[in-house]
Amino acid sequence: MRIRSLRKARGWSLDNLAERAGISPSQLSRIETGHRRLSLDQLTAIADALGKSLDELVASPDDSDVVIRPERDERRGLTVWPLSTGDAPHGMTVAKMRITEQAGDVTPDDMGVHPGRDWFTVLSGTVVLYLGDRVIRIETGQAASFSTMTPHTIRCDRGPAEALVILDSSGRHSHLGT
Repeated sequence: MRIRSLRKARGWSLDNLAERAGISPSQLSRIETGHRRLSLDQLTAIADALGKSLDELVASPDDSDVVIRPERDERRGLTVWPLSTGDAPHGMTVAKMRITEQAGDVTPDDMGVHPGRDWFTVLSGTVVLYLGDRVIRIETGQAASFSTMTPHTIRCDRGPAEALVILDSSGRHSHLGT
């Protein structure tokens, strides 16, 4: 909520805005600090007093609600951009994944198992899917879908690869650590 920053930008004290919005300074202070829930009437009154729309008042003070920043896992050779939020349909997660760990010797300890299915399409490069005893190459423009009850892991071949992945809640937890 941007109430405090908008109030200060106008050079108004807490008392000034509280008077203009018709609420007590102590209520406004608790609202600004997140210690009090805000009614729609109060929100509307504060927005009117500041000359802002409700959307402008509740907008994120930075770009975190718009810009998706990568999450890096150097140990596993992955960078992930989570594209869906917690309210995605059926608990599914959509993410872009950059894979930098090169294909090679994979041990059983490198492979995971969890309930559900994973699906991905390769955006660039070549992904090597280790699926049980099978080694499957998925090229740019191709996709893969498989039961995650089979031990599996992915690597890249001859340079980084990028994929768009769709994971159920078990896959999200196993692959993205969330």
